[in-house]
Amino acid sequence: MGRLLITGGTGYIGSHAAVVLSKIGHDVVLYDNLSNSSRCVLENLNLIVGRQIPFVKGDVRDTELLISTLSAQGIDAVIHFAGLKAVGESVEQPVKYYGNNVQGSISLLQAMQAVQVKTLVFSSSATVYGEPQYLPLDERHPIRATNPYGRSKLYVEQMLSDVVSADAAWRIACLRYFNPVGAHESGLIGERPNGVPNNLMPYIIQVAAGQRPYLNVFGNDYSSTDGTGVRDYIHVMDLADGHAAALDFLDKTSGWHAINLGTGKGYSVLEVIKACEKATGRKVPYKIAARRAGDVAACYADPAKASERLNWTAKRSLDDMCHSSWRFQQKNRLRVTP
Repeated sequence: MGRLLITGGTGYIGSHAAVVLSKIGHDVVLYDNLSNSSRCVLENLNLIVGRQIPFVKGDVRDTELLISTLSAQGIDAVIHFAGLKAVGESVEQPVKYYGNNVQGSISLLQAMQAVQVKTLVFSSSATVYGEPQYLPLDERHPIRATNPYGRSKLYVEQMLSDVVSADAAWRIACLRYFNPVGAHESGLIGERPNGVPNNLMPYIIQVAAGQRPYLNVFGNDYSSTDGTGVRDYIHVMDLADGHAAALDFLDKTSGWHAINLGTGKGYSVLEVIKACEKATGRKVPYKIAARRAGDVAACYADPAKASERLNWTAKRSLDDMCHSSWRFQQKNRLRVTP
């Protein structure tokens, strides 16, 4: 088992990956600037895994700090989660997104090259595909990111491919996530959005908790069973398991690899609402609003490559996603920001 640096390690997905990787015997070191997380996540992680996890507070653009961390900690591989992820914000503040996501990845690569660490799992996104030309989306689908967030992920993927082309010793997996939701079974860690949630599940949970009056459902005239948009929701713990599988894969395989992490099944907005009502025992009031620009009718994965190459498939259900999200909300009594 190796010693891993997890950038963005106290964030939503990074923290869940830290649990899974620690539990199977990896030594993990967390690196985060705490811009979208807090030290209480670190305290809860320590409770879950039963020991102190090393933590370095730093920005991924601080190349010198990354070099000293990689060297001092004896790191064997890196999992790179540190990135901004709100599509709408990326449209409003593209320089911020390219600076953090692209410049930050360049900084990390420079640090890794300096200390000769050449195994990397990159947190990418299904947004690199853009509007689906066919479904389910497989890795051969054309790449056409349609917003700065998606393009920032795509540029990093292309950069990583160039790195491997220049030096065959590199081992890189770009994991294209669909829609991560849910929380750890303990209820100690989960998704803590700052301000108004950008994602459906935390918004629904806040409505169920009485912290917001209703949910806006953007469009009910799509070509789906009930007219609302369909997405592939994946439990964050399944996603974390996917990173462990990717590390095992890279241990035996060099080169650059793009792999979807999704369930292969799409759920409509109304189906998610009904599942959350069942899990919480609360009504979730909603209003139909106009479609949002850029939204598509349906988007879900073909996860066959992950099954074949990583020996990984998503195991947890939509009910599991809703129950764990509600447990996290109830355990933490999360305050909301208007």
